[in-house]
This record gives sequence, structure tokens and C-alpha cells, in this order.
Amino acid sequence: MAHPTPLDRIRVGSAPDSWGVWFPDDPRQVPWDRFLDEVAGAGYDWIELGPYGYLPTDPARLTEEVARRNLKVSAGTVFTGMHRGPAVWEETWAHVSQVAALTGAMGARHLVVIPSFWRDDRTAEILEPPELTAEQWAHLTKGMERLGHEVRETYGLDIVVHPHADTHIDTEQHVERFLDSTDADLVGLCLDTGHYAYCGGDSVKLIETYGERIGYLHLKQVDPEILAGVVAGGVPFGPAVRRGVMCEPPSGVPELGPVLQAAQKLGVELFAIVEQDMYPCEPDVPLPIAVRTRRFLRSCGA
Repeated sequence: MAHPTPLDRIRVGSAPDSWGVWFPDDPRQVPWDRFLDEVAGAGYDWIELGPYGYLPTDPARLTEEVARRNLKVSAGTVFTGMHRGPAVWEETWAHVSQVAALTGAMGARHLVVIPSFWRDDRTAEILEPPELTAEQWAHLTKGMERLGHEVRETYGLDIVVHPHADTHIDTEQHVERFLDSTDADLVGLCLDTGHYAYCGGDSVKLIETYGERIGYLHLKQVDPEILAGVVAGGVPFGPAVRRGVMCEPPSGVPELGPVLQAAQKLGVELFAIVEQDMYPCEPDVPLPIAVRTRRFLRSCGA
């Protein structure tokens, strides 16, 4: 059997999301200390903070908890509605500041920025039109540039915007429009392979076309058969996850080996954080999947 090319520029990690964690506090989620124990036990070195407030928010306490498990933090995550214009800046910045301060204190350099959902991921209620107006696109792109500038100046972090199902940055068309309309120096991209496939995009093509914009990776796969039913039925993202649309690799798409090889060829160090959306899930489900996924990624050279 041929050995895979070593992916020496790819830093593999996992996230609370792979343990079914979507909210700061929810009785259906595993306790944070169990997540830390299990993610370390599964063989990962890097983690994300997950929803702000899930892991301890005191930097000294969190530093101690991750260090004694030989873990390091790669990024924090925020949700933003920049398309709503300057009126939401103060509220957005208050939340971003909390997360960015903790992220920086943990030695991480990235802040993953997810656009707000246009339909509720729990109730499926339509909150806004799925397409932005030209004015809203301008608000979105200018707002993200401002966020990128302020986060770097204040906290020394780089923002990476995460295309996501049921948000306004989702399909290939929307992602390319966003990238073409923003300053590469201020705004990077977090390519989530699962979300991009969910919305019809080709991750390898995106990496090869917009390589200089790729600042971060989330690794996940979708089940093509379940996705076909989701698309045909107009099923919202939350219920789609409960159907199992995001599946354990290597059983779904896209193939992660070619994605990782394309990322390696960029010649820069990149985090590749495993995220298998499965909220809610039974507490004993995530660990065996995490162990198998880590083994699979090693077989790809990562």
C-alpha cells in the first residue's frame, strides 16, 4: 500500500461540535470536562473553544484545564449579523470582544466568524429572506472588513469567515461574491468542507482558486443520500443534522484526502479542525467516532 504524502503543514484538531455541543449550556450536551478528557484521549492536540461559556471563560482556569490534558486552543467562534448594518456594531463588538479576549489569552491566533442564520436552527422559523439586497451585501462586506481590522488591532487575531448552511454565505456563488468583495488582508476564509458540500460547492476547486484566502479548515462530510432528501424537502439545517446529514468520514463527501492534499500545496500552515455536527446525541456516541476519525486522518497523512 502506498504511503500518503505527509501533510506536514496541516495541524489536526477537533471541537466541541464533534461532541454534539451547539450551546453554552444544554442538558443534552456532555459536560465540558468530559469533552476535554475525551478529545485528548482520542488523540487530538488542538481544540476550539466552542460556544462561548461552554468551556470555562476564566483564562487562568481554562489554561490549567487544557494544559494538563496536553491540549492547545486553535480558535474561538462568534456569530455575527453584519449585513444588518452599522446599527448592530456595538452589540456585535461586545460579544466579539469577550470571545476574542479569551481566544487571545489562550494563545490562539484565529477567530472563526459565522454569519447569522436566516432561519432558526432549532425551530426552522424563517427569520429573514435567504437572499441579501445589494445594500445588505455592502453592509456585510464592509462590516466584516471593519471587524477584521478591529479584531487584529485590539486582540492580534485574524478573522476567518465561515460559510455555513442557512446563512447568506453558503453556496459557491455567494462565497465567491463575498471573497471578491472583501480585502484579502483583513478577511480570511474558514472553509468548512461539509457545509460547502451541503450547499453544492467543491472544496478542492475553492482551495485551488482562492488559495490565498483560505486561512483555516473545518473537516466534515455530508451523507449524499440524506442530503438529497434534505434539499428536495427544503429541510432546515437543524433538523437535517438530526437526520444525520453530517456523517462520519470517510463515508460521505467530499473526500477529505484530496482536500487535505490541496491545502498542503498552499505552502502555509493551516489548522484542520474536525467538526461532525450531531446535536443532540447520546453522550457515549462521540468518543468512538472521534477515535476512528483521527485514525482515518492519519491514514491520509495528517
